[in-house]
Amino acid sequence: MQLSPRARSLLREATRTLRSQPEVEKRRSKVVEEIIAWCHEHDIELGQRLTHGRLRLVHELLAQIDETLVASGEASIEDDLSGLTSAEQALLGNREQKSVRENPRHHRVLASLTAGEPRHGLESRPRDFLDLDWRDIALSGFDGLIQVENLDGFYDFDPAIPALAGLSRPLVLYRGDRHYGGAFARVAGACVGTGKPHLYLGDFDAAGLHNALSSGATHLMLPPLAFLARQASGEQLPADQFPLQASLRDLAEGLSADHPLAGPLRLLLGEQRGLLQQWFGPLETLELVPLS
Repeated sequence: MQLSPRARSLLREATRTLRSQPEVEKRRSKVVEEIIAWCHEHDIELGQRLTHGRLRLVHELLAQIDETLVASGEASIEDDLSGLTSAEQALLGNREQKSVRENPRHHRVLASLTAGEPRHGLESRPRDFLDLDWRDIALSGFDGLIQVENLDGFYDFDPAIPALAGLSRPLVLYRGDRHYGGAFARVAGACVGTGKPHLYLGDFDAAGLHNALSSGATHLMLPPLAFLARQASGEQLPADQFPLQASLRDLAEGLSADHPLAGPLRLLLGEQRGLLQQWFGPLETLELVPLS
């Protein structure tokens, strides 16, 4: 039997409390029953410290538990395993606690960069798609950030288009899904305040605009308004996104009639029509639409 993260947390908290008082009493909750069962399994005598309704934790008992944990190859009570990688947990004991470990992709982003030197045995491509630790990315080496919402669009995207002629070294990142995405927000947050453009290429719908705004994007990448007006449809604006439209209406009310975003918002909010990224047409026709 291995102590759960909740049980370890209770014991760690009790250890800290015992620095300033002689004992800690805990009602016999589910997690306390787990500790009691663990002690019985490891022949730790509780004696009068255990009553019908409570477990009394004292220095001697916590020392016994800690000694038994370490002797069994587990981390001591004081070692908090939450947020650590499996490798870091391994340094503290031989039991992995997956439920509290750091997700292996916690710091990873998927980047599209200009291809480097050809690799032996691999076909040369114009772009390299790299799984990177976001902490290894120096934003100073790039003159803009481009986030792409959809994975198929990400793999097809090449920033060598007229709308991006002003960017010579853009950092192109996949926004993310259940495999990627946690770290993208950190890159976007680091980009805020740099004065560099942060461009959003994703579905023209309520969720897409909401994602762009919440991530701090400065511009949308959209087809020309005339193209949007012809191609956008009600079928590509999901009804379950309707609650997201409230904040977009607030945004629309603050825009002048001739603002580049006003026309697209009229299609989206007034006519309830959207357009998925895959239907945007040739990348060469995309335009930058400021979000403020």
